[in-house]
Amino acid sequence: MLYDSYEFQRSMMSSASAFAKLGADMLSNPANPFAYLGGGTVVASALQVFAHANASRGKPAFGLDHTVINGREVAVREEIVLRHPFGQLKRFVRDGVTGGPKLLIVAPMSGHYATLLRGTVERMLPSADVYITDWRDARSVPVGDGRFDLDDYIDYLVAYLETIGANAGEGGTHMLAVCQPSVPCYAAAALMSADRNPCRPRTLTMMGGPIDTRESPTAVNTLATERPHSWFEQNVIATVPATYPGAGRRVYPGFLQLAGFMSMNLGNHMMSHWDMYKHLVQGDGESADATMAFYDEYRSVCDMTAEFYLQTIDVVFQDHALPKGEMMHRGRRVDPAMITDIALLAIEGERDDISGLGQTRAALTLATQLPDDKKRYLIAEGTGHYGIFNGSKWRDSIAPVVEQWIAANG
Repeated sequence: MLYDSYEFQRSMMSSASAFAKLGADMLSNPANPFAYLGGGTVVASALQVFAHANASRGKPAFGLDHTVINGREVAVREEIVLRHPFGQLKRFVRDGVTGGPKLLIVAPMSGHYATLLRGTVERMLPSADVYITDWRDARSVPVGDGRFDLDDYIDYLVAYLETIGANAGEGGTHMLAVCQPSVPCYAAAALMSADRNPCRPRTLTMMGGPIDTRESPTAVNTLATERPHSWFEQNVIATVPATYPGAGRRVYPGFLQLAGFMSMNLGNHMMSHWDMYKHLVQGDGESADATMAFYDEYRSVCDMTAEFYLQTIDVVFQDHALPKGEMMHRGRRVDPAMITDIALLAIEGERDDISGLGQTRAALTLATQLPDDKKRYLIAEGTGHYGIFNGSKWRDSIAPVVEQWIAANG
């Protein structure tokens, strides 16, 4: 009933959004004499903000058709290297460019599409041959395609690394995990190290990841620990309606994830929309467009399978299995001490309200057999969670450190 109720509300608000957009366009049309009245701009701006806030959204496009290397513009095209039911390995091919380190960017499976890391990919394209995990919306995966849990996530990462590593050459493959995937990426690195897998990554960079959520717990961590497993299963898991290919699949809906994140900083989001409205009234379309572009991405959400979400709640947030040495993968213990030659870089934001300070840095402590010169910690001063991988601080201060780390350990 939860998902069906949401779909009914969404269809109603989508219709209202369409009418509001029509009204805004009419009131701002130069051919309309009412557009020149004092109140016309005010009403049109209000309708435009309402229309944008309630518009239906699908999966955004990366839209990265070029990059600049050594002052020269280079065309970029997307290529699907490997397909799985719940995700695909995507490569951003730089036409005419060969060489450079191969970098697998692992996007979070946390309610948003991989395009949330558009800025991350864009910044790394000039210096690396970039791949990304392009996770699929669980509501689009037919039930017949099976389950997907944390163990499967790790299996996918190993398969992706082996696919890239088969042609990586001397530089090897490097892996960058943004937020949630830090745990499965770290587990995959430990398992591949234990197996002496030749395709294990040369470096693993973890950014704002919940390796040990007992360190500086945030509101997100508290929410995940103050209620039992049964509460999450009964209250936030829903069944995909018949209107989607994944009809009948049990999921944690993306709209619930979005509601949770919006409520954490509701005041800031309301002020952003108020500022958007003022920019429109003042005719500052550039500033208004920047806010709209952010929320177009932020509100584009997708579902996670129930088994993946619930297992993550248990293993990462409630049991703290990885830092306690109790995490298992298909009957095998995940032992960080097996990591002996994968250079680890842990990056945290000073103002991160999702993954607290120390949670990612714990990965360096757990790798007890890794030499100190293969470990590095970076705290991004004055930076929140999203600023770690997007925006000016990521581009100017954090990304250069990542590039240097890759170059030093390639």
